[in-house]
Amino acid sequence: MKKFSTGLVVIAVLLASTPCFAGVARDRLETFTQGLESLRGTFVQRVHDAGGRVTESSRGTVALRAPRLFRWKYDDPFPQLIVADGDNVWVHDEDLEQVTVKNQSLEESQSPLTVLIENAPLERDYTVSEPPESDGLAWLKLVPKAKEASFETCELGFSDAGLTRMVLTDALGQRNELSFGKWERNPKLPPDTFRFTPPEGADLIGEPVKNADVYPIKN
Repeated sequence: MKKFSTGLVVIAVLLASTPCFAGVARDRLETFTQGLESLRGTFVQRVHDAGGRVTESSRGTVALRAPRLFRWKYDDPFPQLIVADGDNVWVHDEDLEQVTVKNQSLEESQSPLTVLIENAPLERDYTVSEPPESDGLAWLKLVPKAKEASFETCELGFSDAGLTRMVLTDALGQRNELSFGKWERNPKLPPDTFRFTPPEGADLIGEPVKNADVYPIKN
């Protein structure tokens, strides 16, 4: 799972306007997103291969503001910054001195969980179930109905404090697990939190756009 795709999934879930369901996990998701305008927290990410071995471990911080702004920063072992400004998504790899920019609307269209941002019924795009509680968490399991989804399953683990863990599994059996630290709800985030200017000397890949259409377009 690409780091950028993972970030989109998280942002889509956390800033969703969630439909009403029955069930503990769904109730906790709805409670957590109720009145949510901005969010700040920490995460630890571990990638496991099909045999269960940890092949990658990283940590960092995340900041979000509804409906489409986010800042996802990997602090170690390889610094990387991902900023979505509403028009573009900027990915800055410090070690490579490289910046990649993509149309945010096009990238969001490739993220199945973006359906939550448009208030569409969850069951329209996923087979949804609630596995038994484990590790003290209530779980939602999402299986995308799309044939070319970027993951096979997404499991969301909720405590009373909100989203605590997320586990994504791909077709090769690779498992991407994120554990979230304590969330700060509706913090006042400076406007430049969600702005990015490529540093001088960095290679720029891609072409930024202005006034991108929000995906999907609503009439």
